[in-house]
Amino acid sequence: MAVVKAEMAGKVLEVCVTEGQIVAEEQDLIIVDSMKMQIPVGAPQGGTVRKVFVAAEQFLNEGDAIVELS
Repeated sequence: MAVVKAEMAGKVLEVCVTEGQIVAEEQDLIIVDSMKMQIPVGAPQGGTVRKVFVAAEQFLNEGDAIVELS
């Protein structure tokens, strides 16, 4: 299991995956607005989304858990 964490603070603009979804390596998990830039956060590996920890409009701090993959 791998927990994907935020690399920077920002607001979640969009959650691109749902729990149970199979994702490929580098597939967008969420889109974050940080310093007026839209930054996609991709999957570090392929797998199944076990848990989504964020929702649209939520503010993230650096290091916050985003998604758990297995």
